[in-house]
Amino acid sequence: MRHRMVSLLAALTIASALFTGMHRTAAAQKSPQTEASPAERDLSGVWFTRGNVRKQFLFEGVAPLLPAAAEHRKIAAQQLSPGLLCFPPGVPKIWTEPYPFEIISLPGRVLIYYEYEHLVRQIHTDGREHSKTLVLTFMGDSIGRWDGDALVIDTIGLNDRTFIDNSRLPHSEALRVTERIRRVSHDELHVEITIDDPKTFEKPWSAQRIYDLKPGWEISEQVCEENNPYIAAPGSAPAPDK
Repeated sequence: MRHRMVSLLAALTIASALFTGMHRTAAAQKSPQTEASPAERDLSGVWFTRGNVRKQFLFEGVAPLLPAAAEHRKIAAQQLSPGLLCFPPGVPKIWTEPYPFEIISLPGRVLIYYEYEHLVRQIHTDGREHSKTLVLTFMGDSIGRWDGDALVIDTIGLNDRTFIDNSRLPHSEALRVTERIRRVSHDELHVEITIDDPKTFEKPWSAQRIYDLKPGWEISEQVCEENNPYIAAPGSAPAPDK
């Protein structure tokens, strides 16, 4: 009788262990993403584009334009770029500007401080959603979430007064930009950019930028209006329209 009890207890122990293992396996399958530590999510530092700066100006792998957007691009080619008049470049064009930027991590949000025009983007990471009453702006409305050690930024609410890059690729107010920023090593930052605009492109498309950490660098003053021939100084002739 005692031997039977011992055998029964052993069988129950094995069954319990198997059940626990299956439960843990199922939980792991439901939640494949592991939680990154604060250190793994540290994107802080001043960063600058790697390689040939002129290659920074244009995105590669652009999806074909829809017919109406292609016509819009022809017209835009004859107009003055909004950036020459010191308007914000928009997203994702800000990533084509050959200037350094600094990432600052704060509780519940991440700031990106660009030297270009001293622009600051605030990306909330506290779980909020986009406002239901967005006003269209040059830089749009950005919210973020963490996917492991990558900061995923979702930006909408962009007006159509900017271009995608310096080749004057147009976009509509339906543009949605997803940026995935990840520090692949202490000194290297990857930014994957997905452009989704069903009124402009035949399909969503992606581009990538690689940046190097610049220890000791600080964001300098950059004044777009200073010595700008396209902006009239007080008392001078008005700036040309194109």
